[in-house]
Amino acid sequence: MDKVVLAFSGGLDTSVCVKLLEEKYNVEVITACVDVGQGDEEIKKAETMAKKIVNGKHYTIDAKEEFANDYIARGIKANAEYEGYPLSTALARPLIAKKIIEVAEKEGATAIAHGCTGKGNDQFRFEAVILAMSDLDIIAPIREMNLTRTEEKAYAAEKGIKLNYDKIYSIDENLWGRAIEGDVLEDPANEPPEDIYEWTSSWKDAKDEPEKVSIEFEEGIPVAINGKIMPLLDIIKEANKIAGENGIGRVDIIENRMIGLKSREIYEVPGAKLLIAAHKALEELVLTTDEIRFKEYMSTLYSDLVYRALWQEPLREDLDQAIDQMQRRVSGEVELKLYKSSITPITRKSPFSLHSVEQISFEDKETDQREVEGMIKYHGLQAANYQKL
Repeated sequence: MDKVVLAFSGGLDTSVCVKLLEEKYNVEVITACVDVGQGDEEIKKAETMAKKIVNGKHYTIDAKEEFANDYIARGIKANAEYEGYPLSTALARPLIAKKIIEVAEKEGATAIAHGCTGKGNDQFRFEAVILAMSDLDIIAPIREMNLTRTEEKAYAAEKGIKLNYDKIYSIDENLWGRAIEGDVLEDPANEPPEDIYEWTSSWKDAKDEPEKVSIEFEEGIPVAINGKIMPLLDIIKEANKIAGENGIGRVDIIENRMIGLKSREIYEVPGAKLLIAAHKALEELVLTTDEIRFKEYMSTLYSDLVYRALWQEPLREDLDQAIDQMQRRVSGEVELKLYKSSITPITRKSPFSLHSVEQISFEDKETDQREVEGMIKYHGLQAANYQKL
């Protein structure tokens, strides 16, 4: 009997897939849950569910540090935001796919399975990496059988799969953010209920006094928060806590999915919003005008590639190299004021600062103001000639 490794979360879709794969595809199922910061409770739920319904092996793979250092770090340096929100799910999927491939190769499996539907983005993100990095077949039972959520629940009940249906929303969580969708959120005319949020305080419940936080960077990567040097993984956790308590990080957008559908999506990304805001503030100090303008273009392109499941695209690797080159001078410290959902940079310091207090000062005498007259005379010369016509 062929072996198939299933990317497993313990939720409705992947739990149903276990039995579908055994009964409809006649394969031995091995489940694998990749920990990219879903939280200990979610990991334990996956392990408990696997023990109940999986006849084969179950793997739990701790990839949190790798996710922080090799993926989130790139996202910070690139200021990776898609349509206004820091990419979280899209950054994690290539790593999860990579780890699932490693399990499949170890177990001698012939295929990898996932529980994605045919309407979302994740099917692209998983399969693009699997196709690029292996010769394994791909099985997508929910998509291939065109199942609805109601049909999945009925099948689960039929097979004695007992799931916790308390959560009426579809939630994807990792170190870098929470994505929340489904139920009443599907209609953009509905205001999101407060109980969907777990990482962020509402505006009215946020701290009553402004809070200052400092972030120190080395070559574009955060290395310290409030003067404490720590691994990036811990900085992200601390940033999530600090920003979330100040009501920062809620994003409610009408997102344009890859297949053309518009989807109402809600994200909680407090730490991501804080760290990217600090990073951008430091870049303003150390990069030239042309570098900043080109970086904005690269950030948009980079984010689009990651969102559209093109992590394996060589252009993404090219952009990473260009960004790394630019980030060599993005070192220094930024202090920000957080208050009632707002982030305001208040100080910036760097040994690579291109800002000169002496030159910009109104008291500067060394820079002879009269010398600019010749520059003004020829500035916009063609436009002036056009207007005279």
